[in-house]
Amino acid sequence: MKAFTQLNGLVCPLDRANVDTDAIIPKQFLKSIKRSGFGPNLFDEWRYLDHGEPGMDNSVRQVNPEFVLNFPRYAGAQVLLARDNFGCGSSREHAPWALDDYGFRVVIAPSFADIFFNNCYKNGVLPIVLPAEAVDLLFQETQAAEGYRLNVDLAAQTVTTPSGKSFGFDITGHRKHCLLEGLDEIGLTLQHADEIKAFEARHRASQPWLFNA
Repeated sequence: MKAFTQLNGLVCPLDRANVDTDAIIPKQFLKSIKRSGFGPNLFDEWRYLDHGEPGMDNSVRQVNPEFVLNFPRYAGAQVLLARDNFGCGSSREHAPWALDDYGFRVVIAPSFADIFFNNCYKNGVLPIVLPAEAVDLLFQETQAAEGYRLNVDLAAQTVTTPSGKSFGFDITGHRKHCLLEGLDEIGLTLQHADEIKAFEARHRASQPWLFNA
């Protein structure tokens, strides 16, 4: 998993509430368990005017010019600004995979669906909960100024605007440690690899009949 420490990223405003995981990555694309390759179909049904299927060449599809991700000013955005209850619906882990594969490292919203919120942390995406008033301000400033960027500092737990206004956010110590160090659940387990090997050796020595062919 990629570590997250600090990011100065372009912001893309998705001014919709209750965005569910089927909107984030539609069901027809859930045919792979690899964590890559989902970015081109992020928000597929809003992003394109025609119906997408796995394996299609998206470069020849009809792009929706009214969808915010297709605005040239937001190309390369790494911070997604959203409204209440982002990531609701099914529990598919493909949703944060698609966001990460597209290039988003941070999602800011007033609230998130619990499972999606947890899945983000497991996949190197930082979900930040800010008060609705703060999110309203960020939407206003993002839409008013082309090239609007936010500085997100995980160690300090702050989101800072170009004018210097700063908002603090909460995160548990465990989640913060994992993101700063780039540790998913497998990475955490592998930190104890020597202890696991020692246990297995003792187990084999004490009960060798379990390991006989």
